[in-house]
Amino acid sequence: MSGLESLPRAAEPFVKFSGLLRENGFAVAPEQTISFVEAVGLLGPASMNDIHRAARATLAPQPERRAEFDKLFGWHFMGRTVAAPAPGEPEDDEILVGDDAIGDVEPLDTEDVSESGGEATGSEMLNVRRFAEVAETAALRHFRRAAPERMPMRKSYRRVPAHRGASLNMRKVLRQAVQRDGEVIELPKLDRKMRQRRIVLLVDVSGSMKQQTDGYLRFAHVLTRAGRHVEVFTIGTRLTRITRAMKLRNRVQALARSSSTVADWDGGTRLGDALQAFLAIPRYASFARGALVVVLSDGLERGDHTAMTDAVEQLSRLAWRLIWLTPLAAGRDQPPETAAMQSVMPFIDQLDDGGSVQALCDRLLALGREAV
Repeated sequence: MSGLESLPRAAEPFVKFSGLLRENGFAVAPEQTISFVEAVGLLGPASMNDIHRAARATLAPQPERRAEFDKLFGWHFMGRTVAAPAPGEPEDDEILVGDDAIGDVEPLDTEDVSESGGEATGSEMLNVRRFAEVAETAALRHFRRAAPERMPMRKSYRRVPAHRGASLNMRKVLRQAVQRDGEVIELPKLDRKMRQRRIVLLVDVSGSMKQQTDGYLRFAHVLTRAGRHVEVFTIGTRLTRITRAMKLRNRVQALARSSSTVADWDGGTRLGDALQAFLAIPRYASFARGALVVVLSDGLERGDHTAMTDAVEQLSRLAWRLIWLTPLAAGRDQPPETAAMQSVMPFIDQLDDGGSVQALCDRLLALGREAV
């Protein structure tokens, strides 16, 4: 599109989306594109759902082509990566990306029960998972009370008065000097304000992690409620963002919404492709920049683990710290004996036990109020 160079940078994705629709046979007039950009500006927007509603209202896809329209919207704004096919698999093998801010990637209407577990596979099985109503454990109760004061911290650019600081509070110095006829009795200091560091939680929901999934999701809910900046994703044969579901106050409602949002419960294992999809979406990758990234997975990647190794290396460069918690390891001295995990060990800051909720809580609380 020749006029893109003169557009404001923020408007480019919306104009390009109109071009994408035209390439796929949708009739989109220039006036509709302008209305789309103006509608997005009026809405804010607060979420991807606002952009989606603005697109439907202004670009007006035909009713019979709305499903295709929504799919193109997901490709353009949410991202979609094509994975290398494994032997015997079709060439169009893909990782789908879902976000609970705009609904599921596709409707979930299956009554099938997953019998998977124990072995890494690329097969995808779509399920609605049922979470039993279990009372909050003592470990989670202690974590919920202690976490707000013991989350990883960072120094922000805002400066606040402090007893010991790196710079002088010159405004206060001059104000006191005026009040005391030029005398300076004390030298008030300023220091950078401490802020809670973002945490990105990547939860493996594949079949080999079937026994840990319930506990991991309950831990994710408590962590999201206790922290100010927490993002939660599930990884398996798909990548799904469930942050909005985890923010619900009621645990039962949060788990129920997650159950209907995530489609690949107890399915195959495609960690490398799911992590690559996470990095391929700029909005998601920005969550990991300077953040504490916690991966809850056994690391049982099927076939070639090159994609997983490359993704973990990129994550380690983006993140402040990358921690991998797995039920198959009790520490860095006893790493899992899998080729995939051995290949990513140089890029992981810490490998630790993730076999229980108690272990997860202890590991996160041990980070304390560390700031870098």
